[in-house]
Amino acid sequence: MFQFLVSFTVEPAHRDDFVRAAKRTARDSLAHEPGSERFEVIADEKDPDVYYLNEVYADAAAFDAHANGPYFGAFFAEASGYATGPTWLMRGTVVG
Repeated sequence: MFQFLVSFTVEPAHRDDFVRAAKRTARDSLAHEPGSERFEVIADEKDPDVYYLNEVYADAAAFDAHANGPYFGAFFAEASGYATGPTWLMRGTVVG
């Protein structure tokens, strides 16, 4: 499995917009992209402007398909107007 964790810093007035866009991307990716296994939207416990996306794919090729797909593009087209990131915190293949 290929997994990663990224963070975004979101303008306070757009927190709900970011969560909505990320959840829509999660729903659509999981439903329509083979190899998409998990997509979680996580709010930082201390900083209300920071969100994490924790994603799991069958392999790196499945992530590449996601990254070149319509849901990824739509998310970044929207979120780039009010969020900075992603900051890559972890990226790799599960051992074992």
